[in-house]
Amino acid sequence: MLLREIIHSIELVAPRSAQEEWDNSGMQVGDTGRDIQSVLLTTDVTEDVVNEAIMLGCDLIVSHHPLLFRGLKQVCGQTPQARVVELAIKHNIAIYSAHTNLDSVVGGINTKLAERLGIRDYRLLTESGLGAIGKLAQPMRYEDFIAHVQEVLGTTYIRYTKPAKATVETVAVCGGSGAEFIETAIEQDADVYVTADCKYHEFQDAAGRIGLVDIDHWISEHHATEIFRDIIEPLGVKYNISKQDKTPILLWQEQKN
Repeated sequence: MLLREIIHSIELVAPRSAQEEWDNSGMQVGDTGRDIQSVLLTTDVTEDVVNEAIMLGCDLIVSHHPLLFRGLKQVCGQTPQARVVELAIKHNIAIYSAHTNLDSVVGGINTKLAERLGIRDYRLLTESGLGAIGKLAQPMRYEDFIAHVQEVLGTTYIRYTKPAKATVETVAVCGGSGAEFIETAIEQDADVYVTADCKYHEFQDAAGRIGLVDIDHWISEHHATEIFRDIIEPLGVKYNISKQDKTPILLWQEQKN
């Protein structure tokens, strides 16, 4: 199948016109006119992921996070980004990314995150389509909700604030770095807001006003690979979900005997 046909199927779900101004979704490396035999689906494009694509014989990588965000002034192996570009070109691997355009559509990153957490009757949180907000099937204690997040998403990286209420019913979410929408979640009467990459003063400002639950960025968006799978599978193109796609954040855990 031609790469442009695969891209067309992805962009029927996540049109590139829906991306944020600062974003760089779309082709990162390669020619849209080439024939594709096998696809590797990933959240991030790293050297390990590209080497996995080489090992599996994949000639296309579809990622959530774009490989190229900032200007790449030299391709001479001096940065991880440059090494990935070199490696992909050397092995004739195309790279395509769907980022904030996949965040901001129904059935995308944020509404799928809401579904995973058991949020019902959800709607988009912001006018730009980022985030989602809805209600749990049954109210639960704040502590139980945090345990629920940990269990469902499989993360031990959770930071949180004192909530405004002891009971959680209305929940807002935003996969990735969503601290800019804390006030939006408060204005829409969310009891809890689940997102990633919050800073100290954002925790300070939210404490006692909303239950701010901060999780690992990668964990909050890793289900992008499942969305890509659901798009690619009906096309009949061979695909793999990357096993080398991992959060770069390591947690220190003291070994106790």
